[in-house]
Amino acid sequence: MKSVSQPSDSETCERVPAFLETKGQEAGKKPALEKGFIQVYTGNGKGKTGAAFGLALRAIGRGLRVCVVQFIKGGFDYGESYVVGRLPLLEMAAYGRGKFITERPTAEDVAEAKRAFDHAKAAIQNGKFDIVILDEVNVAMHLGLLLVSDLVEVLKKRPSQVEVILTGRYAPEEIVNMADLVTEMREIKHPFAQGVKARKGIEY
Repeated sequence: MKSVSQPSDSETCERVPAFLETKGQEAGKKPALEKGFIQVYTGNGKGKTGAAFGLALRAIGRGLRVCVVQFIKGGFDYGESYVVGRLPLLEMAAYGRGKFITERPTAEDVAEAKRAFDHAKAAIQNGKFDIVILDEVNVAMHLGLLLVSDLVEVLKKRPSQVEVILTGRYAPEEIVNMADLVTEMREIKHPFAQGVKARKGIEY
């Protein structure tokens, strides 16, 4: 039997498929969805951000351009931040002061949320992206860092071919009502209850 040489781990991980380098980037040609929907991933269970990034990976594989704007998560060491620059069709930015908001939000929290919102609004409206993910935006609204009405207005005026995904607990009723897809992650079991600490690459 003829042996087949296998690529090394480094070759496998670092090689970028040719279509990812070119598809969607030819002059005047950008892959676009026929119609973009609004998706909401909420609830107290694990998997909301994970689901959003799973969809992003699938979309990039099809040549779609994805923008991720993370609310509150700026300054924290999350694994997804290390992907930036490795996937040619992904743009990502995280806003926040690197501390959990356990009491009344500070002026800095509000300012960071505004920066995130302005970035998200531009990404939705500028025509550069097919999918825009607003990670933890539901929590930002719940904490009063931004007005639900402001986001509703942006979503209503978005280009028809832009898909928007909103993640985080406490999705407000106004957002749920206007969404095309709403998934509620419900915790049934979690290792945290057994004292297992957050694991690098799994929880962060």
